Amino acid sequence: MRAIVILPSYNEAENVLLLSADVLSRDRALDVVVVDDNSPDGTADLVSGAMEDEPRLHLVKRSGKLGLGSAYQAGFTFGLEHGYDLIITMDCDYSHHPKHLPQFLESIEQGNDMVIGSRYVPGGGISNWPKRRRLLSRFANFYTRLLLRIPVHDCTAGYRCYTREVLETVDPSAIRSSGYAFLEDMVMRVHRAGFRIHEVPIIFEDRTRGASKINHSEIYLAAWHVLRTAFSGPAVTRRVNARSDTTASQ
Repeated sequence: MRAIVILPSYNEAENVLLLSADVLSRDRALDVVVVDDNSPDGTADLVSGAMEDEPRLHLVKRSGKLGLGSAYQAGFTFGLEHGYDLIITMDCDYSHHPKHLPQFLESIEQGNDMVIGSRYVPGGGISNWPKRRRLLSRFANFYTRLLLRIPVHDCTAGYRCYTREVLETVDPSAIRSSGYAFLEDMVMRVHRAGFRIHEVPIIFEDRTRGASKINHSEIYLAAWHVLRTAFSGPAVTRRVNARSDTTASQ
């Protein structure tokens, strides 16, 4: 199966080529597309230069800083239009390590439809986060899991693999939220559509190069989005011949 890894980027010149090369070294079936939001540090220029010698590296350059959710949507569109069977999302700052990618591919081969790199299943964890941030992340996931009734431990994880069928069924382009809310919305739609979700343990490693792009207001916006969705959930397309065993496994 052909797979492509989406790397949303904004000012990731220190990481993007190192991470892209690392991803591509993990499996010959993997390609990379960098979705860059017109980074002023020249991220897109670095990728364009590297593409001359690496046909498995691609670039979607956007006009400005348009948000994480729309970056995923742009990457999904690229992957579907270019015929990839699997589409993987991960952060561009090395907080999601490529060493976990073989686990994702193996899980799909075992019959799962969506794979989440989870911090909150046995074997998973977080490195170099302060206690307050850990507690906030755990509470956000508990809150989302409870209100949206999603059997997933890490609803805000951005390290994911989707099959083509999943993306064609749930239509991510219809999601208007961004950041954490986009991630929560996606996993809810995938679960409610009847797909099988599997969580594999990862160690989330906080960035060591470049500046964090986290906007803490997104956390509160995501909490409000979950509350609103819990009482007025969107219409979700259900897959044909959906399996009934959609509970996320560890």
